[in-house]
Amino acid sequence: MTDNNLKNTISAAMKDAMRAKDKQRLGAIRLILADIKRIEVDERIDIDDARVLAILDKMTKQRRDSIAQFNAAGRDDLSAQEHAELAVIAEFLPTALSEQELNELIAAAINDSKAESMRDMGKVMGILKPQLQGRADIGAVSQLIKTKLGAL
Repeated sequence: MTDNNLKNTISAAMKDAMRAKDKQRLGAIRLILADIKRIEVDERIDIDDARVLAILDKMTKQRRDSIAQFNAAGRDDLSAQEHAELAVIAEFLPTALSEQELNELIAAAINDSKAESMRDMGKVMGILKPQLQGRADIGAVSQLIKTKLGAL
C-alpha cells in the first residue's frame, strides 16, 4: 500500500475545519482534496506523498498567478480569497528552503550532472526537481541555474 500520510493529514484538517465551522478554511481544504481525488479517479491509483506535494505545488503556483492577475485588474476581493486559499495550501507544504540551502543544492546538482553549459540545464533540473518539490519555486530556481550555468 502506498504511503499517504499527507493525504490523511489533509483529511483530518478538513474534519477539524468542519468542527470549527471555519467555512473559508474548509473550502480551501475541499479544493485540495478534490484535486487529489480527481487524479486518483482519472488515473485509477492511490497517490503517495510525493504526488500530493506536486499537486499542492501546482495549486500554489495557480494561486500566485491568479493573485497577480486579480491585483492587476483591481479585484482586491478575489485577490484576498486567493491569498486565503494560498495560506491554507502552504500549511501542508514542507518548510521552504533558505537561499543558502538552495544554492548548495544547485551547486551539488551542477557538479553531479557535470553540467558545462545551458545545454545541460535539463540534467540539472532532473536532479533538483524531486528535492525541491513543494520547498521552492521551480521557476525561480530555473533562473538561478541559468545564471550559474551562464557563468561557467
